[in-house]
Amino acid sequence: MYDEDDLSLLDAEMELESPLDSLAPLTAESEAPKPDPEAMLALLDNPQPQHRMLAARAFCDIEDARATPHLIRLLNDSCPLVRVSAAYGIGRNPSPDAVEPLINQLNRDWNGYVRKGVVWALGNCRDQRSLAPLADALKTDISAVRLWAASALAQMAQVNYEAVLGAIPPLIEALVKDPISAVRSNSAWSLGQLCRELPSNVVYATAIDALIQAFAEDSDLGVREDAKAAMLGVGDPRGLQLIETLEQEGWF
Repeated sequence: MYDEDDLSLLDAEMELESPLDSLAPLTAESEAPKPDPEAMLALLDNPQPQHRMLAARAFCDIEDARATPHLIRLLNDSCPLVRVSAAYGIGRNPSPDAVEPLINQLNRDWNGYVRKGVVWALGNCRDQRSLAPLADALKTDISAVRLWAASALAQMAQVNYEAVLGAIPPLIEALVKDPISAVRSNSAWSLGQLCRELPSNVVYATAIDALIQAFAEDSDLGVREDAKAAMLGVGDPRGLQLIETLEQEGWF
């Protein structure tokens, strides 16, 4: 488990954000073309960290499989901004070859911004190997990483049935227990996505029970609304009946 106090780049107000979140896009699609892939590929090997960071960040906008091996290598860069940019770039250019390097970086990187980007990339890789590290991140990491791990687990719906079954228990636990409302909200959304892929079995019923509990009991209105939206998206009869009953009673 990571200690939130040892992350000097994160503070209480900005923890859920990444340094890339506040940067404007490299190009506005309506005003200029995307960066030249050939030039950006060359810059990925530039000795200056700023150039490597900008090149890696460019592949957040460009889809080009040739960049992925370079971005994988940059996950080990000494500069955290290069590493986080590489993670986001891999998320836009996912590959099965990137999964193990991403998992290794998630397990060892001290920087919360980098781990946040890594969990997003792992989700986008849509690989069953991502399930266990994402579930662990959702349970043990700082809130910014847990937030994105919850969303990334929804991608298991695109993997296989076993991955869906494996993703639901950690999401239920986060929905019920996580102290951060945004993490609970993302967990509710992901449960809704995964339940659409399940037959009416015990795992499905347990997930719906958790959504019903969140809708009826969570202290945060946003979480209750997201649990409601998840149940509406699934169309579960029990959930729909509860929503109708509580709204008729003026619950909100």
